[in-house]
Amino acid sequence: MKNVVQGAKREHIRGRLLLLLFLFLGCFFVSFAIGVYGVPVPEVIKIFLSKLFPIEQTWEASMEIVVLNVRFPRIMAAGLIGAALAVSGSVYQGMFQNPMVSPDVLGTSAGAGFGAALGILIGAGYVGITGLSFAFGLLSVGLVCMISAQYKSNLSMGLILAGIMVGSLASAATSFLKLVADPTEQLPAITYWLMGSLASIRRQDLLFLVPVILIGMLPLFLLRWHLNVATLSEHEALALGVNIKHLRMWIIVCATLMTAVSVSVSGMIGWVGLVIPHFARKYAGNDFKYLLPAAALMGGSFLLLVDNLARTLSTSEVPIGILTAFVGAPFFLYLLSQGGKKYD
Repeated sequence: MKNVVQGAKREHIRGRLLLLLFLFLGCFFVSFAIGVYGVPVPEVIKIFLSKLFPIEQTWEASMEIVVLNVRFPRIMAAGLIGAALAVSGSVYQGMFQNPMVSPDVLGTSAGAGFGAALGILIGAGYVGITGLSFAFGLLSVGLVCMISAQYKSNLSMGLILAGIMVGSLASAATSFLKLVADPTEQLPAITYWLMGSLASIRRQDLLFLVPVILIGMLPLFLLRWHLNVATLSEHEALALGVNIKHLRMWIIVCATLMTAVSVSVSGMIGWVGLVIPHFARKYAGNDFKYLLPAAALMGGSFLLLVDNLARTLSTSEVPIGILTAFVGAPFFLYLLSQGGKKYD
């Protein structure tokens, strides 16, 4: 009887994941139709199918240019970055057993922000700014891990404290760069980058973004049956045959790669990695076998919707970081009203 109930529950969750997949695909294709130059969804689908099958062209040539050259890089980036940040937040909240944890807990975003500000200040160009942002994001987490190693009594607490310290230093350094930056050109560029936006995404960015996110996400999906063990103590994990130290190392490496590359391409987009994992947990449960796919699909759908709003709310594009804050801040207040209950 118990096996029958568990089987029914699994089928129910799989059905829910299938609904999320349809929601994501709907958001993905509808996003191509939204903008100053409208393109009907059926024409969008035909344009994509024409690259695989011989289909008679019923659309204008300008529609194909808009869909494939203008909107495709941006929409792909929105889906990937939303999924990456949501998955990173999910595994971090599980590992640290803390519902307030987000992907920038180890200082990745602050370090990446400093790298981008430095690149803008020295005139490194688009590729140089992206590279410096990614490098400093990784460097910040490496520094956090080195510092936390000295805090032997509680590794998780050591990581959080070191992350707060390194993140504060990186934020202070970024503020200093803003202070000495040229107020007519460099300062506005730094400020706008720190607010987060997908307006400048190019096809070349996908060549950098896609492989790194896949390198970070695939190991987590392959290990998602073991990720539940990361919520246990070291002795309990060893009793189950899992080396918790190695597992936590993989979590940190994979989540850092995804967060650093996302921030380096899009700027600092907050709240996605904090809010979406909670919704995914409510929807699919605490089992990482189902939680990670749910978080990825929810995160991608959410950022696609937010980016659509950013493109259409006003004549001048609204930075995504502002819009995600409007959703994240009320939810953060809700968490505080719950008394910061322990993750369960």
